[in-house]
Amino acid sequence: MNYLFNSSAVFFFILGFTLNLSAQDFSPSKYPDRIVLTWSDDPMTTQSVTWRTAAEVKDSKAQFILAPNTPIYLDSAETFEAKTEYLEVDSVKANYHSVTFRKLKPATTYAYRVGNEGTWSEWFQFTTAPEKGTPFSFIYFGDAQNNLKSQWSRIIRQAYSNLPKAGFMLHAGDLINRTHSDQEWGEWTHAGGFINAMIPSISTPGNHEYNRNEDGALVLDYHWQKQFTLPENGPKGFEETVYFTDYSDLRLISLNSQEIVLDEKSMETQRIWLEKVLSTNTQKWTVITFHHPIYSSGTGRDNKEFREAFKPLFDRYQVDLVLQGHDHSYGRGRNLPSGVANQDPAAQGPVYVVSVSGPKMYNLTFDKWMDRAASNTQLYQLISVDGNQLSYGAYTATGELYDAFDLIKSEGKPKEFIDRSDKAIQEAIELTPGSEKKMTPEEMAEYMRTYKKRN
Repeated sequence: MNYLFNSSAVFFFILGFTLNLSAQDFSPSKYPDRIVLTWSDDPMTTQSVTWRTAAEVKDSKAQFILAPNTPIYLDSAETFEAKTEYLEVDSVKANYHSVTFRKLKPATTYAYRVGNEGTWSEWFQFTTAPEKGTPFSFIYFGDAQNNLKSQWSRIIRQAYSNLPKAGFMLHAGDLINRTHSDQEWGEWTHAGGFINAMIPSISTPGNHEYNRNEDGALVLDYHWQKQFTLPENGPKGFEETVYFTDYSDLRLISLNSQEIVLDEKSMETQRIWLEKVLSTNTQKWTVITFHHPIYSSGTGRDNKEFREAFKPLFDRYQVDLVLQGHDHSYGRGRNLPSGVANQDPAAQGPVYVVSVSGPKMYNLTFDKWMDRAASNTQLYQLISVDGNQLSYGAYTATGELYDAFDLIKSEGKPKEFIDRSDKAIQEAIELTPGSEKKMTPEEMAEYMRTYKKRN
């Protein structure tokens, strides 16, 4: 058997037959692609959009209009010149373009398209954030990471079919698997398709968005700041990875956990910044997202130093919800003031969630901090905020309810937690395929003792 490799295809010559296993070509062209909505400023009055073209396209534009019920007449559209940045990575040369629409009205639907004469995209629509106090919902995804086109695509599309009017989508790190891989970013944007162009994304980086340079310094994926236009209100040096966004009654905060777990100076910088952001927070609800879990759902994992440095802040400022990834399994637990075996119903700490949306799976931890767990299950989460109530639901790839709870706040009373997982399907706690070859008999027995009795 002979093998011939090149950069774009792999050909196997077997018994005279040629099998072409080349990946889909995600090369840029003169037509805009990878159109992604984000926010860099106030979601009520601004909207950012980023897109990509071939490097030969030096100038690109965005056209914008208050969305009409009539056909769109171009004499009413405003035209904006885009900011353009060149990126050459993974043997792909491209220009990334971005525009931020400003002076918008809250809770208003606008239409836009990007490109230029002869290369315009289709018209898309987005709706600005509502005024403070207005009910809203959003989607939360754990790691996408692997098989983005073939398998993660059905998760983001199923989530959209359940909640097409979501205010935004939250991605808790490891959006891709290989740092600087243009092919994988092509698959990620392909999977989301028009959804990315109509619902803003709020993303926090994971370990797979980083590698190290020759000097050993952490390097963020070159695509990140080119294709996402995120807030720069974090500490210096962490722009567009550490930031906060206020949406209606919610303050959503992103931390860069890859820097936290690998660099003590970065940890302290983010801890000081976070305390300032929390201490001045006037929003009713507070959600924090990052990649590496405070309490791990995956076997053999623990981020002890991270937990010891940041959990006291979460408790002191009564953070409501912590949304994480990294462990390729699902876990949900709450009110853990002094260790995983000591849950205090009266404590006002966060509900901790770890989730995974892609197909890469790990086995569950033996630590008993989780009230609800899942292995070998792709999930997405829909979260709604309505006044004094936050409602959470985790759903499977086929749209079945897997976990649910409500948080309720009343003046002068402790925050109330209502577990609604009894309305969901049976807990999925089976071992991942091949576990019998990786686990010792003692580990297998401990796993069975921990989880089988739950059902």
